Amino acid sequence: MGLKKIFVLSVIVGVISGFGALIFYILLDVSSNFFMGLAGLDMPKAGGEPQIFNFGVKSVVPIYVITMLGGLMSGLIVYVFAPEAEGHGTDAVIRSFHHFRGIVRGRVPIVKKIASAITIGSGGSGGREGPIAQIGAGFGSFLATILKLTDKERRILLTCGVSGGIGSIFRSPLGGAIFGVEVLYKRDYEVEAIIPAFISSIVAYVTFTQVVKILTGFEITSVFVVPNVKVSVFEIPLYALLGVLCGLFAILYVKVFYGVHYLFKRLRIPNHLKPAIGGFLTGLIGLFLPSALGMGYGFVQELIDGNLPLSVIILTVLGKIVATSFSIGSGGSGGVFGPSVVIGSFVGGALGYFISQHYPIQPEAFVLVGMSSFIAGACKTPIAGILMTAEMTGGYNLLPALMLSSAISYLLTRDYTIYSEQVSTRIESPAHRKEMLIDVLEEIPVRKAMSSNVITVHPESTVKDVMDLIEKTGHIGYPVVEDDRLVGIVTFTDVEKVSPEERGKRKVKEIMTPNPIVTYPDEDLKTVLEKMVLRDVGRLPVIENGKLIGIITKGDIVRAYARERRV
Repeated sequence: MGLKKIFVLSVIVGVISGFGALIFYILLDVSSNFFMGLAGLDMPKAGGEPQIFNFGVKSVVPIYVITMLGGLMSGLIVYVFAPEAEGHGTDAVIRSFHHFRGIVRGRVPIVKKIASAITIGSGGSGGREGPIAQIGAGFGSFLATILKLTDKERRILLTCGVSGGIGSIFRSPLGGAIFGVEVLYKRDYEVEAIIPAFISSIVAYVTFTQVVKILTGFEITSVFVVPNVKVSVFEIPLYALLGVLCGLFAILYVKVFYGVHYLFKRLRIPNHLKPAIGGFLTGLIGLFLPSALGMGYGFVQELIDGNLPLSVIILTVLGKIVATSFSIGSGGSGGVFGPSVVIGSFVGGALGYFISQHYPIQPEAFVLVGMSSFIAGACKTPIAGILMTAEMTGGYNLLPALMLSSAISYLLTRDYTIYSEQVSTRIESPAHRKEMLIDVLEEIPVRKAMSSNVITVHPESTVKDVMDLIEKTGHIGYPVVEDDRLVGIVTFTDVEKVSPEERGKRKVKEIMTPNPIVTYPDEDLKTVLEKMVLRDVGRLPVIENGKLIGIITKGDIVRAYARERRV
């Protein structure tokens, strides 16, 4: 795409992603207010999260009934209208990018938006990044399709949609942009989408915050309100320890989540009933541990403010892991990044508040570092995790601690990831397989792939002689050489045009192709392959100083590529 085209389309995707995030935010606010009111629960909100609606609904319906009802409603909506919207939406976007040309069905974002608002609003443990990622990605894909853009351009706009949605709803334009290009891989980035993602994310962020300000008068800054925190050099070993703890709990989170997910997959009951069972089990946990319900950002704020006892903090770590596994692993609709934010915060809070009982430290700093570290380990997005934590909390003073702890957690978790559709690097992505093939071929010279033992024929040889060679060797093309100089090439196709009765009389020089296309020993295989495709030939003679020194076929190119990949 040209620069102007990139800019314009990225801005459009950013505006729509910002409005999509706002609509989802409102739906979730309405749903949470209504369902938690029915359950008689007054759930805290994060300090930077405005409450747009307050219905004043109060009842005493047991929370496990509410979560079960929410799961049932979500299951019916998803499995009737868009089964691919079940579970956590970010994985579906990653799968679409790698395997389905970046195509997202138009109805998926709408279904995901409604189902997720119900699941999370009714107390299901899930995050809003999955739904908003699918909403933004869905519009980016739709825009690319109606404009008849290439698959590569569609994938870039899909990434822009993810970045715009995440950047706006988390109020993290830089972190959201990096998340979109980082979450696709375990150890790589979608480099070509970085600048479009920056544009889309900042436009979506401005759209979201300004419209919220117009509607509520609320000046949105960061998600959480955090006191001024600093890093002491004496605390560095403690932050390293926190990185280890977050890495271990991230592995536990992945194992429990997918263990529950596969257990529900094996249940022989209608799919739409599974989220209801998951919701019921989540409600039982919430009956004793409300901090495990919903998104949980309000409880992270309570943790930062020091309003939770250590016993509740420790129990929330385990309760949130299990509740998320039941809510989303059963097929309920929501994200798994949001619970990662909560779990990591509580792991950090548990360590910080425990140490603060014995030494004078700032436990809220450990909350923020735990948040970033857990995201790095569980989601394989260390850079995005660091940036998003800093932007969501304003904790820029903690960057050294964030970086150290996140790096340790990321390295410790190795290939464990909550996003099962991630691939390790670009070279393993079907989206890039063709261009990676070209990149490899550009590095291989012809002399490394050609065959030096060349069977040639003389222009005075008969056509029958060539036919005998074909039957003897199995080769279907031969260079024609006279006085060590290449004068032409003759193939089985040329021979076939001569009747059997004439083959003993006709000479090779009469049927050969003179002045054939050639290649050279230092030419790269990409150029050779392009020559073969453009001229519709299967082999090229290799010439050096005017003399024939070899021949290269498409089979030789394939074998050279395979050898290079094995190295």
